[in-house]
Amino acid sequence: MVIERTKDGIFIKTTATVNMKVVQHIIDYYNAVEINSRAKGSKEEAAALADEVDKKWWTANKHRFIK
Repeated sequence: MVIERTKDGIFIKTTATVNMKVVQHIIDYYNAVEINSRAKGSKEEAAALADEVDKKWWTANKHRFIK
């Protein structure tokens, strides 16, 4: 594995035999960490947003669970 840092970013090179599902999980995790590092909201705001999303999801999908 080779890791190279340039002015444009960080590049990681590995063999082609690496399991791509594992690579995708690592990339997804890194993206989540990067997004989280830029977050400016409070924990309370995040909880309120999560509650709002949950309510909207339930309104749109409850017919799938309750007949």
